[in-house]
Amino acid sequence: MPTAKAHPQAADIQRVRRALLSVSDKTGLAEFARALHEAGVELISTGGTAKAIKDAALPVKDVSDLTGFPEMMDGRVKTLHPKVHGGLLAIRDDAAHAAAMKEHGIGGIDLLVVNLYPFEETVAKGGTYDDCIENIDIGGPAMIRAAAKNHAYVAVVVDAADYDAVLSEIRGKSGTSLALRTRLAQKAYARTAAYDAAISNWMADAIGETAPTYRAFGGTLKQTLRYGENPHQIASFYVSGENRPGVANAVQLQGKELSYNNINDTDAAFELVGEFDPKIAPAIAIIKHANPCGVATGATLADAYRKALACDPVSAFGGIIAANMTLDGETAEEIARIFTEVIIAPDADEDARRIIGAKKNLRLLVTGGLPDAGAPGLNFKAVAGGMLVQSRDNGRIDDLDLKVVTKRAPTAQEMADLKFAFRVCKHVKSNAIIYVKNGATVGIGAGQMSRVDSARIAARKAEDAAQAAGERTPATVGSVVASDAFFPFADGLLSAAEAGATAVIQPGGSVRDDEVIAAADEKGLAMVMTGMRHFRH
Repeated sequence: MPTAKAHPQAADIQRVRRALLSVSDKTGLAEFARALHEAGVELISTGGTAKAIKDAALPVKDVSDLTGFPEMMDGRVKTLHPKVHGGLLAIRDDAAHAAAMKEHGIGGIDLLVVNLYPFEETVAKGGTYDDCIENIDIGGPAMIRAAAKNHAYVAVVVDAADYDAVLSEIRGKSGTSLALRTRLAQKAYARTAAYDAAISNWMADAIGETAPTYRAFGGTLKQTLRYGENPHQIASFYVSGENRPGVANAVQLQGKELSYNNINDTDAAFELVGEFDPKIAPAIAIIKHANPCGVATGATLADAYRKALACDPVSAFGGIIAANMTLDGETAEEIARIFTEVIIAPDADEDARRIIGAKKNLRLLVTGGLPDAGAPGLNFKAVAGGMLVQSRDNGRIDDLDLKVVTKRAPTAQEMADLKFAFRVCKHVKSNAIIYVKNGATVGIGAGQMSRVDSARIAARKAEDAAQAAGERTPATVGSVVASDAFFPFADGLLSAAEAGATAVIQPGGSVRDDEVIAAADEKGLAMVMTGMRHFRH
């Protein structure tokens, strides 16, 4: 392991005499290069970047003139040379380093400007394996890491957003400060880490490696949040670059800034509503604290909203609403009747935008599409000293081999509602019990330590909703019920029967399945087993 060698202390302000620019994203490049030139900085560049600078009528030295070697192998080899890396890594105040630079004709490079080949974008656009491989940058990360290591002398820029900060110091201080160079170095290492994480995870998926020895995740800051789940917690929102419609890629049309809890709940809402194909029926999901408090399909989107709201109108206050199709004016008017935090939909028509626009704090997000409930992906969660990584729960009821295990088979309407309930079940915190009737949830029990308690809570909520609506009979009477995991005892099923459920869907797999099936038969219930569990913690 290398040990630290004593070197002279570098000066705080380091002059920028030479800059090497090699960027894939050329946003702001010409203006930045012109400002550097006007400050007396010599410009060195590569390939397309050099051409863009020349096209701006600025003098630029090609890196091949610096190294004495042409770019070769389709541009794969151009900056991997001692005259580049020596110029980045040399400790200017070290006599031995200075002597080596003089002996080998190496000039210092005081500013490195690199943004990497668009690997993440290539993957997001569905590039072929070979296209993705070609968009893995090699020289860029090598230079970035070299410059960042030597940040006592060299400033490294990996983000066009930092151009102004660098120019401000060059103009005001005739060079860059150690504080700026240190901040830029940290950002540079984080960028290469995120880049390598994207590559390694993509490659693991491409070759079917489900448990690689090393696993990393990276992201790009989208938003610094006011706080996390609670005001004493610090939080930020990062995007991974995954091309999946949802809160990370949505366009916010109006409303105040999203909070940590808003983002978490909006993601939960839109992932749930993505289970429902808009070609079959309009659907609405209402979410509160990451759990649905009402989900429904209807003849229209407004009809679906009214049915979803009826499930638990108390909890829906201050909730998140997701639609599986373009938000229209009628639905927007219905939603605007009560306080809502966020609405997310694939799009919103002009009437909806106008109506929601009158609620200045209500956030309206459009995504351009729905998430694919069956698409693969990864979820990860921090634990003390590590993290848990698993594949996304992309199991779908329509892909399962359903087995009727009771004497009575469900009717066509019961079967449709059972499938609906199991779709919702996947998105409710365990232990989860969901009552459904005519394409709408009518009682939801979530996150209880006992499955029977979830069944009872869901039934009680249905009773409360009936009372609020002036109905004498709760909607659980004549409903179906879904459980995210097997019934370990018959008591949970019996609670559902007492609430008026007529059919049940559950994974099965308990050592007491026979006992539970017998209890269902005794009560005249139809029961379907899926063979797939949907725990959600």
